[in-house]
Amino acid sequence: MSGDDSRTRRPRDFAVEGQWPQALLVDESGGEPYGAQVAQELARRLGEAMAEQGFSANRLSRESGVNRQTIANVLAGAVWPDLMTIANLQRALSVRWLPDGAQEGTVRQEAGGEEGHGHLAVRG
Repeated sequence: MSGDDSRTRRPRDFAVEGQWPQALLVDESGGEPYGAQVAQELARRLGEAMAEQGFSANRLSRESGVNRQTIANVLAGAVWPDLMTIANLQRALSVRWLPDGAQEGTVRQEAGGEEGHGHLAVRG
């Protein structure tokens, strides 16, 4: 896999043509920056879901527990969103965002492990 998906650059910094989040993304070697592409697709889907459901960044912040500025930064490609941010946004919008090629499955808590800790199981 080629590309510099270093966190020293913002996702939108890989844009070489067009405006985020529809821009063409390329790294220094001319390759495809996979991490930036994932962040770009997330920004697109987040914006679409917010528009479809009539959510402002303020409302989504209240319902998801994610800071409003973080939401704005994800939409603008200014940050690499972490998994908790994505999970909280998904839950608040009742959507599921999966990378290309991932198989959908159900996740459920299974008993076991240390006291108070179960195992998550993915069922396809």
